[in-house]
Amino acid sequence: SHPLWGKEGGKWCEKCGGGTLSHADLNVYPSAGVLFVHVLEREYFKGEFPPYPKSGDASNDPITFNTNLMGYPDRPGWLRYIQRTPHSDGVLYGSPTAEHVGKSTVIEITAYNRRSFETARHNLVINIMATEEFPLPYQAEFYIRNMNVEEMLASEVLGDFLGAVKNVWQPERLNAINITSALDRGGRVPLPINDLKEGVYVMVGADVSFSSCLREVENPHNQLRCSQEMEPVISCDKKFRAQFHIDWCKISLVDINKVVPVYVTRPDPGSGVLPEIGEYNPPPESLKSRDYFSDFIVTLAVPAAVACVLFFILGYTMCCRREGVKKRNMQTPDIQLVHHNSIQKSSKELRSMSKNREISWPLSTLPVFNPVSGEVVPPIHPDNYETTSMPLMQTQA
Repeated sequence: SHPLWGKEGGKWCEKCGGGTLSHADLNVYPSAGVLFVHVLEREYFKGEFPPYPKSGDASNDPITFNTNLMGYPDRPGWLRYIQRTPHSDGVLYGSPTAEHVGKSTVIEITAYNRRSFETARHNLVINIMATEEFPLPYQAEFYIRNMNVEEMLASEVLGDFLGAVKNVWQPERLNAINITSALDRGGRVPLPINDLKEGVYVMVGADVSFSSCLREVENPHNQLRCSQEMEPVISCDKKFRAQFHIDWCKISLVDINKVVPVYVTRPDPGSGVLPEIGEYNPPPESLKSRDYFSDFIVTLAVPAAVACVLFFILGYTMCCRREGVKKRNMQTPDIQLVHHNSIQKSSKELRSMSKNREISWPLSTLPVFNPVSGEVVPPIHPDNYETTSMPLMQTQA
């Protein structure tokens, strides 16, 4: 059931400042190991804010909620909160564990009217009760692809899902243990097309072993289909398909009676006091002068001396050890010198001939006669005109 706020005991909070309304605490008693859902109704909070001057617009006031553990900036780790838009209800949900039993948790709920900037504050006192059924030994987690978490938290939708699971499983006791959005498991935000949903994980527990239908996903044939990203063949899928699209490859079946507990050894934190190592002696105010000449010799003088030696060795090798053209020609065979000399003479002769040859002018440089006007257009000569920007043919009128 979704408990609603009571309207009794309202009073002004003197410490909260003007405009913040505080009401009496509301006590709820969830059970450990069972899904807890509390709806923050916008309809009730709208009655606490002053009416809008224009008629007909009061129902459109955007209202958001802020929830936190009293004295702390955030909620307990097991409690989550979601509100899709300022025009929808907020929902607190989660699954308390056995270690929270007997502890009173006070949640501060502050409602903000985004139009008038008025606020109203409530305290929700969560008293977690122990249950003999916790924990139920057989737990199954389903991944529903066509639901968002706030849609699944609705009592009618969650009741329909538990009814379908009970019809397949046939247990005596069946409880919803936890609901988690796929985004909290590393899922991606769906694209805003084709009414895609985020997806939600629903964990349920029962007191009897898993039915044969639920175990069909464990057979090798369905495991092979899941590895190939194909839909497994589940005989009872039609009992869910009308309202819930279950990804059977992501179903998880856990028998807590067979789970081996893992004990983690934590190191001894100790007393937190550092051991005694004597008094601290700070350096004196007057520091001794330091001679940096040796550092200069090692850092600059030695590398400079090595560089000078290498420079002189390189200069002697390049300038004083040259063979010369005369010595090179004496060591070169005569036939090679003759061959090289003939190539040089031939290349010089070709260059001199290319300078003196006659070049026939192209047709585009000859005079152009206009048969209509009888005008003769002078030719384009490369010595008088810029040929790079001139066309090859003159355009005749």
